[in-house]
Amino acid sequence: MASTKFTRRQVLSATSAGALVTMAGWPFTSFSMSSKLKDSLAISGGTPVRTAPWPSWPVWNEEAESKIVEMYRTGNWYRNTGKYCDEFETVYAKLIGTKHCLATASGTTALTIALHASGVDAGDEVIVSPFTFIATYNAVFLAKALPVFVDTNPETCLIDPGKITEKITDRTTAILPVHIYGLPCEMDPINEVAKQHNLKVIEDACQAWSGKYRGKNTGNLGDLGCFSFQNSKHLPSGEGGAVVGNDDAVMDLCRSFHDCGRHYGSITSESRYPVRGANFRMQHVQALILMSQLKRFESDARTREANAAYLNEKLNEIPGILPIKLVGGAEKSAYHLYPFRYKKDQFNMKPRDTFIKALRAEGIPCSTGYGPQNKDGLIEEALNSRGYQRLFGKKRLDEWREKNVLPGNDQLSEETVIFYQSMLLGSKNDMDDIVSAVTKIYENKDQLN
Repeated sequence: MASTKFTRRQVLSATSAGALVTMAGWPFTSFSMSSKLKDSLAISGGTPVRTAPWPSWPVWNEEAESKIVEMYRTGNWYRNTGKYCDEFETVYAKLIGTKHCLATASGTTALTIALHASGVDAGDEVIVSPFTFIATYNAVFLAKALPVFVDTNPETCLIDPGKITEKITDRTTAILPVHIYGLPCEMDPINEVAKQHNLKVIEDACQAWSGKYRGKNTGNLGDLGCFSFQNSKHLPSGEGGAVVGNDDAVMDLCRSFHDCGRHYGSITSESRYPVRGANFRMQHVQALILMSQLKRFESDARTREANAAYLNEKLNEIPGILPIKLVGGAEKSAYHLYPFRYKKDQFNMKPRDTFIKALRAEGIPCSTGYGPQNKDGLIEEALNSRGYQRLFGKKRLDEWREKNVLPGNDQLSEETVIFYQSMLLGSKNDMDDIVSAVTKIYENKDQLN
């Protein structure tokens, strides 16, 4: 009789004692029961799988200190009198593959600048991914525009391109897809819809510095791309951001707008301040930190990608644990966070929070993903404001509320569990600890309460 091989998922799904006895002589591809995993869960008083610390973040490079001190001693601290922000912009544009880069004060200000330069104005509507950090739609609100949420595909964490067209109105001016957690959106159909309806595409790539889609970097797949360099990011400077693009005139407007409306390139007139603007400038110290952090950026990205691929393979074999899928055309995720879905029906219907507490007790830091943020309080605060009542009227806002039903996003918000990006900088043994802890919880799920 031919030998039959079984995966970890198939083995673990055979939960009855009789089935395990029957399978005792079967060969398994990648699974073996260990006495350690049969122990009581740590949350029930057992021994944790792991007690060792995880890699910390951010990681300081002492080599950066001499240049930072030198910059401060010159007295050229102001963006427009020093050179370091310009140097960073040149290097970062080359890294992303765009013609231009504008360094900004934050990822949020990058989004604000990009929306303004793309013509988004008061009373407009912007198609937005709902599974994202609040900065994405806060930037739309700051433009006095209306964020219109399109449902999420739970298998990818990303906006569903097939549901965009039905949300477009005569007020829609832009699409704002989010490469959340570094996962590249399916940009071809998004760009096709935008082309059909004459809309701008602004990529929120604030968590996606090294993602790739069909041979191009995230941030270089639409009209403009926006990045963040906040402390938790792969390229950190405490705060900071960037707008990248290839259109000279649009990037000139971005630069003028971020610098109080001053002249720049094609933005000129007899007036000293030809356009509206604000102060969204990066500081030189941030640029110097970023230049230093770039020295480890590519090697870190390779480590995260390799460890994420290993986790995808191993966790996929455990019933009820579903790693997030890359969309068609996506070649690489940045893995700012590593997400997977927890299916409680494989864990005696115990809620996700119970699973997370058990996993943390085993020495594995984890958290929930983003919630149903299309229902955040800040949204109703905006819709009920005097300005939005004037701009959109009661009828349109009531219609917005009626259509703000996103079952895919709700499902994803209830199921997602995430690991922090610094964990992916660990060793293969560290990844094995994650797999062992999740497996242990599954094998001892009767102890969950």
